[in-house]
Amino acid sequence: MKLHELQPVPGSTTIGKRKGRGIGTGNGKTAGRGHKGQWARSGGGVRPGFEGGQMPLTRRLPKRGFHNIFAKNYAEINVAQLNSLDNGAEVSLETLVAAGLVAKKYDGIRILGNGELSKKLNVKAAGISASAKEKIEAAGGKAEVI
Repeated sequence: MKLHELQPVPGSTTIGKRKGRGIGTGNGKTAGRGHKGQWARSGGGVRPGFEGGQMPLTRRLPKRGFHNIFAKNYAEINVAQLNSLDNGAEVSLETLVAAGLVAKKYDGIRILGNGELSKKLNVKAAGISASAKEKIEAAGGKAEVI
């Protein structure tokens, strides 16, 4: 197969219907909307979730719990995972994302104290547990909460 031989799979591409273009097209006059009624009007129809006046499903189902819209979502990482970084490195959310230790940018990082640390690192995070701070400073590094 060559580049000039590429073509879409038969049936995958269809030409859109041109509505309201005369009675000979089969879709003229009312353009497939029928006669009168809510759906025949310009801007007509109902809002999403409307069930014709019946109590909507979103209101029929019970509501539970509380969701804080102001809550911050932190990436949590253990001190043992920081061993993969270079000795004397600056540890921040950006460096952890670049190193692949954190999948995406969150509202910040929290350093937890699971494992051992063998490298001297300068850690700047939104939260550092007491045991993590102890281990970072014992390895000769600095732990700073920003």
